Amino acid sequence: MKFLRNLLASCLGTTIAFLLFFVIISGMFSSMISVLNEEDEIVVKTNSVLKITLTDQVKDYVPQSDNLLDAMFAKNAFQLSQIINAIENAKYDDNIKGISIENLMVNAGISQLQTIRKKLIEFKESGKFITAYADLYTQKNYYLSSVADAVYVTPYGNVEFRGLSSERLFYKDFQDKYGVKMEVIRHGKYKSAVEGYLDNKMSDANREQITSFLNSIWSVFLEDISKSRNISVSELNNIADNLLGRSSELSVENKLLDAAIYKDEYTAILNDLAGAEKANKISLEDYIASGKGSISSTSSNKIAVLYAQGTMLYGKGDESYIGQESMIKAIRKIKKNKSIKAVVLRINSPGGVALTGDLIGRELALLKEEKPLVVSMGNLAASGGYWIAANADKIYAEPTTITGSIGVFGTIPNFSGLVNEIGINAEQVSTNKQSLGYSVYEPMTSEFYAERKEGVERVYTTFLKRVADGRNMTIDETDAIAQGRVWTGKEAVEIGLVDELGGLENALEGAAVLAGLVDYKTTDYPRYKKDLEEMFSGFPFAMSKEDLIKSELGDINYRVYSEIQRLSKMEGIQALLPYEIDIK
Repeated sequence: MKFLRNLLASCLGTTIAFLLFFVIISGMFSSMISVLNEEDEIVVKTNSVLKITLTDQVKDYVPQSDNLLDAMFAKNAFQLSQIINAIENAKYDDNIKGISIENLMVNAGISQLQTIRKKLIEFKESGKFITAYADLYTQKNYYLSSVADAVYVTPYGNVEFRGLSSERLFYKDFQDKYGVKMEVIRHGKYKSAVEGYLDNKMSDANREQITSFLNSIWSVFLEDISKSRNISVSELNNIADNLLGRSSELSVENKLLDAAIYKDEYTAILNDLAGAEKANKISLEDYIASGKGSISSTSSNKIAVLYAQGTMLYGKGDESYIGQESMIKAIRKIKKNKSIKAVVLRINSPGGVALTGDLIGRELALLKEEKPLVVSMGNLAASGGYWIAANADKIYAEPTTITGSIGVFGTIPNFSGLVNEIGINAEQVSTNKQSLGYSVYEPMTSEFYAERKEGVERVYTTFLKRVADGRNMTIDETDAIAQGRVWTGKEAVEIGLVDELGGLENALEGAAVLAGLVDYKTTDYPRYKKDLEEMFSGFPFAMSKEDLIKSELGDINYRVYSEIQRLSKMEGIQALLPYEIDIK
């Protein structure tokens, strides 16, 4: 025991010494960084071309921090508003002659790309050029790049242009075979997050909604590309059906691309367009770092942009998931701040725990009594994401936003078939009839099912009322477009769930009108602080369990693992998008 005590004391002393050393080194490093930043200030040179490469993830919200440790351990990511502001500033920057889009893989959602694409069109209207070059084009990359005056590819490249699809897995036969299953209670014939546990094939209702939103998103793709490339929608569908972008020759022949050239030839074109012997390329990241990621304003009036980003879980919350604690704290700070005249709630969430959504919704309702509240929907604002949006003064969404999914469900694992098969018997002792509630080792009783079904129905009824009151509809009108069905932003405008199509900029303009503001600046919420454990998570010796599993399983298998883990954390009744939507 004495040895163990000494060992623990030694370990504790070493840890404390290391932390003190790290704090001292951090302070020294901070001073060094300040000096280096002064010496290495980014300057936008004359005859510059802004290079846009979106390999780093594009997020709606990337919290900024003055804490050196936060900056040291932050993962590279772009905040969407900074990209938009940078393109807006480049439009009026005399040193920026044009934009070069040079992507391979685009790490952004469809609605985010649509927002960026619209801003690039505005840039072109200023008379400056946009060109694009890639070794090959994925479908999302081509959608963004097609906005350019000219689109080039390396001679052995191609354009992946084949249309959209969605694939679902069904587990009923697996459950029947192995005796491990998920007990399901739901409301909404379209609430298909749990459909895979109930059947071995897709329901007609689910096929209907998937077909509807895929066609809606694809039609937006086609319309935008058609305008930029001067190719009819019917021709584009023919190209997709027959894979007429599968080689650089076919892509040029069918007008998807302008030419197949090597990078040095593309560089010569850029130099000529910039009117210089050698154009100066500045990356989007550096241009933002130079101060061009924000729009300057001297106004004392502010509009708060409140970000709801990620799945809703019960708890604190951070930039990766929505928790009621950080959101409520932020909402109350916004309400008290007299310089904040209006609020834009930016939602990028598939929903999640219904209780979390209801708690946040209540605080937003109180905030709305004092300040205009406008919603801007990103890639997703579905289920619980729509719950917190419904009561806003005005709702904006991109045409490709996924929203709606007004429905609820609950799932509970059950192993009774498995334990019976392998010869395990569970016995219970209780003081009252309902003491046990539920056991994963026994079949679900009709009484327990009735209890949980009552809870699901109560949440669904509450959800309907929230939407009906917020959108000035009757309960019957709301129920007709609810039932867990997913809609695109384009469809949602037609049925009254969204007021106008537009991005974050449009939502800010709408909030300014409601608040009677001519000039304003924006301020972002919530503000997050990372603890020491989170900061050290980037070190190899402190690699998280998730990172270790990902390194072993690979990206594709890890996504399956993550989905199982996510479902296992879904305590209580869920207001969640039916499934993860990932469009390549």
